[in-house]
Amino acid sequence: MTRVRTKIGKFSLSVAVAAFALTAAPVLASSDIAGIDVLKTWNLVVLGDLTSSSEVEGRTFVGGNLDGNASNYQITALPASSTGTPGLTVVGDVNGGYKNLNNGSGAIVGGSVNSGLNLNGAAQTVLVGGTISNTNVNNNTVTSGLAASDPQFVQDLNQQKSLITTSMESLSHSMSTETANSQLSISGNTGTFNAQPDANGVAVFNISAADLDKIGEIKFNLNGADTAIVNVSGSSIKLDDNFLGGTSNLGEHVVWNFYEADDLSLTTAWGGSVLAPGAAATTGNYIQGSAVFGSLVQNGEMHVGTYTGGYTPPSGSNPPSSSGGSTDVPEPGMMALFALGLGALLFWRRRSRTA
Repeated sequence: MTRVRTKIGKFSLSVAVAAFALTAAPVLASSDIAGIDVLKTWNLVVLGDLTSSSEVEGRTFVGGNLDGNASNYQITALPASSTGTPGLTVVGDVNGGYKNLNNGSGAIVGGSVNSGLNLNGAAQTVLVGGTISNTNVNNNTVTSGLAASDPQFVQDLNQQKSLITTSMESLSHSMSTETANSQLSISGNTGTFNAQPDANGVAVFNISAADLDKIGEIKFNLNGADTAIVNVSGSSIKLDDNFLGGTSNLGEHVVWNFYEADDLSLTTAWGGSVLAPGAAATTGNYIQGSAVFGSLVQNGEMHVGTYTGGYTPPSGSNPPSSSGGSTDVPEPGMMALFALGLGALLFWRRRSRTA
């Protein structure tokens, strides 16, 4: 295993991490995140490959490879994650142009980093299963070769991918079975979504892709809804509508559920979180909210305003193997290692200041 560390006095941080591991418990508890909590944790989730030439303001999870030209991750300064979730998680390899990690985001990569990383802002911790190239470590903590030294590292990542994939398919299915209590009204080129939330603050619309094709403008009235679910049937989805009044604050409360989508293309700025776990998607403009895709060619930005609602899937609506909330996996694995490296870095920096 290759370790690249900054030096503190006569000690390297590789020694510090080993000592810290023997004398202290992990700084953060390890958990894998599933169900609706996925939308609250990540700004962008791609279950397969992501090819990007754009940027993500929040956190990103990629279940396959990260390819494409230079792209940017966690460009917004976010509060520290309570679960230790880094700004970028990639189960496969990182290829193509440089990937810019900002605001001390950190990264976990199951495969190799062939593109190189630019580590911007506060000191970051990067854990890599394979090799890492074209990266200036500077004051950061970078550990590679983890797949060889600890097979559990890659196993945990694949387990996390499997859990997220299953739970996103289950969440999409669960939402699609909700009974509509709100209606889309169409007048000329404008479609008005007038939410009528139930006692739990949930409004549900059931429409078709053909309905979206009939309109060019969208007006969304939340009317106090905590969560508005827009179930959209159809295998081929084209998102090219303009939002009257803008897209702000929709991502936190609106979930567009494309539960049958095989392919999805987006050309206009989109307001609301997008759930399309089976879709091969292409974006050419920004999404204001969380987004989940099967695979993605990203040419438009992902903006924060991730989902914050309190929706809980109805009991019995999910397949038995899936979860509608956070699920703890017994293996401490990669997240504990990520937190361990970060904790050791802070520990030895504080010690160096007082020495």
